[in-house]
Amino acid sequence: MNRLKGKVAAVTGGSHGIGAAAVTRMSEEGASVAVLDCLDEEGKALVEKLKAKGGNVAYWHCDVSKEDEVKAALNATAETFGHLDVLVNNAGIAGPNKPTHELSEEEWDRVQTVNVKGVFFGTKHAIPLMKKAGRGSIINLSSIYGLVSAPDVPPYHASKGAVRLMTKTDAMLYAPDNIRANSIHPGFIWTPMVEGHLKSTGSDLEEAKAATAALHPLGHMGEPDDIAWGIVFLASEESKFMTGSELVIDGGYTAH
Repeated sequence: MNRLKGKVAAVTGGSHGIGAAAVTRMSEEGASVAVLDCLDEEGKALVEKLKAKGGNVAYWHCDVSKEDEVKAALNATAETFGHLDVLVNNAGIAGPNKPTHELSEEEWDRVQTVNVKGVFFGTKHAIPLMKKAGRGSIINLSSIYGLVSAPDVPPYHASKGAVRLMTKTDAMLYAPDNIRANSIHPGFIWTPMVEGHLKSTGSDLEEAKAATAALHPLGHMGEPDDIAWGIVFLASEESKFMTGSELVIDGGYTAH
């Protein structure tokens, strides 16, 4: 229950799915946690739920595509909780499921703005706070599609490949400051985003779920907690010798 005692974390996209699971598990392990999201109702409800259990948590509205909102939310986190030493860049969107030649510039840019620029803004404004704290762990949510690809959602795959290499660059840049950066690469996790993606295929949802589950050697999709525990590990001192690494939690998907 004390793996993260004394740590302060901010989680973007923290209101639901993997983000909410991460916030919950980090709070249970003793961290003070800031929930950053655009989904105000869900975010505030999560905070109230965790506060009722004794958690030290707070919510800030934050659109990761807007630099001023990211900077303000991270600064407020540090001011409220005393410092910032963990950032989980989790916020992301799937984008349109179209072949490359049918995509508009606006559709492409929207995915990059949230999934790539959002990670850039988070890291940019967390680094000064982590330098002040004397330590840091940046945890970037990439994907199996930051490692391999598939014939669908081209903007998403491009964005997650970018996140993987951004992580490695920042790991090298900030290692002298005792700031680590690692990426997590989930397989298909049953979240609202994955549900939305499967609905976009035009197939029956239950059939699409079964087909997607079968892509994983373990025979099923993952749950948000499967990723949340990986986030707890990378936020903790258990991973103090890890930086620039890829934590793959994918049910065997990329072992093909």
